[in-house]
Amino acid sequence: MRTTRKRAKGGEKGTAGGLGTYREVIGLTGPLLPVVSFPARLPTATIQFGSVLLVARTSGSLAAAGLTGGALAVGQVVCGPLVGRLADRHGQRAVVLVFSLANALAIAGLVAGALAGVATPFLALLGACAGATVPQIGPMARARLVALARRAGARDATVGAALSFESTLDEISFVLGPARVGLAAVTAHPAYALGGAAVLVATCGTAFALHRTAAATRPGPDGGAPAERRAPAKRRSGSASTAPAPTRTPRAVHSLRAALALQGAMFGACQAGITALTERLGQPDQAGLVYAAMGVMSAVAGLSMAAVPARVGLTTRWRAATAAACALSLPLLWTDALPALYATVTVLGVAYAPHLITVFGLTERVVPPARLAEAMALATSALVGGQALAVAVTGRLAESHGPAAAFGTASLAAALACLIALTARPESYTGRTVEEHHHARVPDGPRTGTAP
Repeated sequence: MRTTRKRAKGGEKGTAGGLGTYREVIGLTGPLLPVVSFPARLPTATIQFGSVLLVARTSGSLAAAGLTGGALAVGQVVCGPLVGRLADRHGQRAVVLVFSLANALAIAGLVAGALAGVATPFLALLGACAGATVPQIGPMARARLVALARRAGARDATVGAALSFESTLDEISFVLGPARVGLAAVTAHPAYALGGAAVLVATCGTAFALHRTAAATRPGPDGGAPAERRAPAKRRSGSASTAPAPTRTPRAVHSLRAALALQGAMFGACQAGITALTERLGQPDQAGLVYAAMGVMSAVAGLSMAAVPARVGLTTRWRAATAAACALSLPLLWTDALPALYATVTVLGVAYAPHLITVFGLTERVVPPARLAEAMALATSALVGGQALAVAVTGRLAESHGPAAAFGTASLAAALACLIALTARPESYTGRTVEEHHHARVPDGPRTGTAP
């Protein structure tokens, strides 16, 4: 009777586990942080597409628009990890504050330059500045939530839910950002969307920087991770060592970044294929709605990840997500009608966010805590870089050989990501550093397993 009652309670807990876990996540930050962090990431989702439409409208040149958008993407990819590294070394508050204000000025400068009709090289320079100053709110929010969860001694399920929550906010922002640009372009002018982005990053980015939770990312007295973030690893190792944790990034993280770059390439190729197919069907305005359908389904799948049982490990989830993306992308090769495109792309969205969430979760496990913000920014840069490169390459393929060429590239990228997931062996940083902490305590002589 007692066993049966316990199992029933466990079942009830499992049923409500997803919602309860998200309550724990909000409890770590309070409700205000998501309220300011979500609009603070909308500018990042707005400026890439918005810069292209703005320059195309003001200059009448698609080449100038493409060059400006490409320079913006390069600036974001190259400088994003540097912003993360600065945040790891100096804390998020000052870094996010400075870059939020700088990004607002850079976006405003790009709008002013485009409206003034300055030369294309100068527009590209302004675009690069707008990309280089992106304050990386998404990666910073992930690192901040993980730091808060680890400091509170939260369960791994709560950390996973935190990553799911942040990835879902990113998904929604990347649906709403381009939609805002498209709406502004149709009703008035793309400059209004970019001007609004400058205001949002200045106000909400500043609010995110000044929120009390930024204290969780302050570096410790040794320049490494905060003491709160190191404490759980010490408890697991059973050690009283005060030696600073090693900060060397393991090789395993490169496979995770490669997988994210391939996922970005997959998404970029799908964008090119969707744009080409809707134009061929005589309904180019439907492209944005198709993207939105994919994004909505991806966001729903991301929120559902909190309900996955803990016994299903991150590596298993990674392999399942990449295999699903590979299989679900294949029907795109034979899609030639708008209803079929909606159905296929919407179903494909089921694999998108779970893969992102899982790879970010593995990244958190693999990298040293003192380099978490940098690692998250690098992961985001890999995703953005893969997407930008794929859009540039597969756009021309779609023009020359039709939408199937772009969709075939997307399936190839998904297959390569699946191959990486099947062969990579990401190692937990926590388990690995127990031994490294011991070597730091006892550089010479036999290892006894006790503190000196």
